[in-house]
Amino acid sequence: MSKAQRPARKKGPLKGTGGHGRKSLEGKGPTPKAEDRSWHPAGQRKAARERYEAAAGKSGRKPEPPRHRKPSSSKDDSELVTGRNSVLEALKAKIPATALILAARLEMDDRVKEILSLANKRGVPVMEVMRPELDRISGHDSVHQGVALKVPPYKYAHPIDLLETVRGRGQNPLFIALDGVTDPRNLGAIIRSAAAFGAQGVIVPQRRSVGVTASAWKTSAGAAARVPVAMASNLTATLKELKGEGMFVIGLDGDGDVPLHELELADGPLVVVVGSEGKGISRLVAETCDAIVSIPIESMTESLNAGIAASVTLYEVAKIRSHR
Repeated sequence: MSKAQRPARKKGPLKGTGGHGRKSLEGKGPTPKAEDRSWHPAGQRKAARERYEAAAGKSGRKPEPPRHRKPSSSKDDSELVTGRNSVLEALKAKIPATALILAARLEMDDRVKEILSLANKRGVPVMEVMRPELDRISGHDSVHQGVALKVPPYKYAHPIDLLETVRGRGQNPLFIALDGVTDPRNLGAIIRSAAAFGAQGVIVPQRRSVGVTASAWKTSAGAAARVPVAMASNLTATLKELKGEGMFVIGLDGDGDVPLHELELADGPLVVVVGSEGKGISRLVAETCDAIVSIPIESMTESLNAGIAASVTLYEVAKIRSHR
């Protein structure tokens, strides 16, 4: 018995198939406006405005247009103090800090343990990051030793307030003033020398001068936590004001007419002005000084940088004071 034969298919489309896929060809229509899309920022603002108007209508108040917050600035003025000695000194001096940053898998020596202990006592948040990230945020030329402390911008003292504080402690004032020094490493070295030889403060002008930056903190090896830095809006005017308070002002210059070892003003209240290498102190500052002092050096050496000149002068002043 033979199998039933299937009817042959007709060529071409079958009846009733013309509507298949028609909806997909029609598209989704025009794109909704931004404020009609709930996920769009404009739509979210519209929804917030409608909720505000609805709430204001219930309370009987006249609705006001919502105020948009200005985007907060992403600029962070904080500084990073890097290095174990610098961070430890900053924490000991209770410098305001917002975060302690440690490299992952950091070797715990005695300094790191003390840093962690002080940070925990003060409630400073501790963050652990990978070493490449710490390299990035501290600067690739910084030797952070796996430790960094985030501190707010430095708060400068006022020169006259600094003088009153020193006199209130019964000390003989000795300050270092910088004129045109722009290298933070020089400032850090000067702060370190000030701490070593008994100076009670450093004065920097507001313009055309270096400020207390993370680099200065690092170079000072933590001495910036002990020696306050004051800022003068106008250095010449500040020096005149300090002279009016009974202080003597001397300027360092290679062509000075008073050799450092013959300085007679060393045992009195003193401000030592250090200029930049090459330019030296400015004309107006030089005219304000009671004496221009020179440091005897070999003729082969043209000049000393600000950090070394300040260190030598402070050592000599300390020696003169101890023998009088």
